[in-house]
Amino acid sequence: MTSAEISLSEARQMVLAAQGFGNRSPTGQPGSVPLGETATRLGAIQIDSVNVVVRSHYMPLFSRLGPYPMGSLDDLAHRQRSLFEYWGHEASLIPTSLYPLFRHRMEDAKPHSSVADFLNSAPQYIESVFKEIQERGPLIVSELSDPGQRTGPWWGYNNGKIALEWLFATGRLATADRRNFARVYDLAERVIPSEHLNAPAIPAKDAIRELLQVSAKALGIGTARDIADYYRIRPQAAREPLRELEEDGLLARVLVEGWNEPAYVHSSMHSGTTVTDKLEASAILSPFDSLIWNRDRVERLFGFRYRIEIYVPEAARQFGYYVMPFLMGDQLVARVDLKADRRVATLMVKSAHLEAGQDSGLVAGELAPRLNTMSQWLGLERVEVGRVGNLNTALRAAMRNR
Repeated sequence: MTSAEISLSEARQMVLAAQGFGNRSPTGQPGSVPLGETATRLGAIQIDSVNVVVRSHYMPLFSRLGPYPMGSLDDLAHRQRSLFEYWGHEASLIPTSLYPLFRHRMEDAKPHSSVADFLNSAPQYIESVFKEIQERGPLIVSELSDPGQRTGPWWGYNNGKIALEWLFATGRLATADRRNFARVYDLAERVIPSEHLNAPAIPAKDAIRELLQVSAKALGIGTARDIADYYRIRPQAAREPLRELEEDGLLARVLVEGWNEPAYVHSSMHSGTTVTDKLEASAILSPFDSLIWNRDRVERLFGFRYRIEIYVPEAARQFGYYVMPFLMGDQLVARVDLKADRRVATLMVKSAHLEAGQDSGLVAGELAPRLNTMSQWLGLERVEVGRVGNLNTALRAAMRNR
């Protein structure tokens, strides 16, 4: 089979377009339609507990659309029910229209060994937790009548949390809301709209095939492993559905400059695999943004080696604790270690590092207004740039000139 050949620059353009960059609202105040459209385009928005700057699931829409009321995303998920929480890439907000594609995961859920031991030893407890929510309505774990004792810090789930998470994993419970970031659990039938909850069952292989199509569209271009990884599908489970999608003309195989493996483009996303309009993006990215989930792919696309260093001892960190890449044009050109210090209403730039070959003045001039906008969006009053990194001097100058 003949494969089209495309340049790395064209591949980046396809990826950025697919990921919803270049759609920033001129007013800076996108409404519910572009928010919902972008969330649907992404197919999953990762949730993470780290709150150094802002909860990570709020950032991807800001990066693509500019400032928006964070409550609008909460409304999409917890009032309009157009997004639901489940295990997508990791814990994610996923378009509710995709709910039937995840039913096979819920039905086939397998507990880890320690959880399995608890489930086997206390099946009545699991059912008592389910019945309590059935009777009392939405609850967080601490509101259970018998939540049990924690066995450690944040990783030490008590019995109530184990039960709730298992009921959530198997689809009997769903996330009705978030309260101070804690999941509020309720019966799935009271959270998931009936047209999705009661949709006909989809066999696992067919569901995987459809999820791979969603992944390919969201990625723009990717190898078989890239596409499978978007929803954490095992490569071996993806192999046959990908072959079928290619045979059916829904995926086109392409060769990307410098890549060792062939890549795929969804039929709806390309026209002869030629990019005609150059997309110019400008965005600060969360470490959990779907553009950079797959670190190997980030290196292949952007020549940018990125690792989150939260769990690295401070003395061993290269760039900082909560480092966010900066996208300019179609390149990742810098990285900034940020912290929202709400006590002094300041967005702290603890370090700022420029990528090799980039112009510090140009990058700082583009980054400075993005930091100001981010600070305002977070309800902070100022940006303070520290003295660590090879971009800090130019960035401080650019901030002074604004």
